[in-house]
Amino acid sequence: MEEAMNTRVREEVRVEDDSTKTELTKICLLRTILETQDPSSKEEDDFTIRRFLRARDLDLDKASTMFLKYLKWKHSFVPNGVSVSDVPNEVAQDKAFIQGHDKIGRPILIVFGKKHFQNKHGGLDEFKRFVVFVFDKICASMPPGQEKFVGIAELKGWGYSNSDIRGYISALAILQDYYPERLGKLFIVNAPYIFMKVWKIVYPFIDNKTKKKIVFVDKNKVKSALLEDIDESNIPEIFGGPVPLVPIQDI
Repeated sequence: MEEAMNTRVREEVRVEDDSTKTELTKICLLRTILETQDPSSKEEDDFTIRRFLRARDLDLDKASTMFLKYLKWKHSFVPNGVSVSDVPNEVAQDKAFIQGHDKIGRPILIVFGKKHFQNKHGGLDEFKRFVVFVFDKICASMPPGQEKFVGIAELKGWGYSNSDIRGYISALAILQDYYPERLGKLFIVNAPYIFMKVWKIVYPFIDNKTKKKIVFVDKNKVKSALLEDIDESNIPEIFGGPVPLVPIQDI
């Protein structure tokens, strides 16, 4: 499977421009660097390596540092992936859903802020594993040729009891450090005024690439804003569309 994916990257190069050829050259160079320092990197496909390169603007030194950090995290924190049984308290909150895709085929992840509470049983570690569980599920649902997803953070009803700054910052770190170039766009909808106080604390932890992908949507323009990227047939019921939500654990 890995060889097939790597072949697809090379096929892309045959039909695209010089910048893509530069990427292929750097993928090969980065792979050599990585395999010298961590032989387990041989298991990673070219698409993954390319995402880390793009996240660091094709800088080999920065990309290799980022990738080696990712491998260390992967082997120590989630060596066997994450299953529902690993995150029972988080799954019980029923706060993450997948439904449909946008106009260019990116699957849609919806999270409900009002359903998130700090987990007193599993603690921050279980929440981090849940974040990995969610990202792995949404990535696994991507159609061939697609590498990104769209997120919708529904914050209607969010209150201070849902405030979890450590959790939010941890989720951002996982997204940015270990799932680079996976987020295509994030709609934040129905954010109450009190949420903005927490946002000011979290904002400095968001890198510039991610900041450009975040859009706050006026509560009176939610559906129209979503329709710019998502066909009517894929708008979820909660925003006036026809599609019911599917709990992420059921995917």
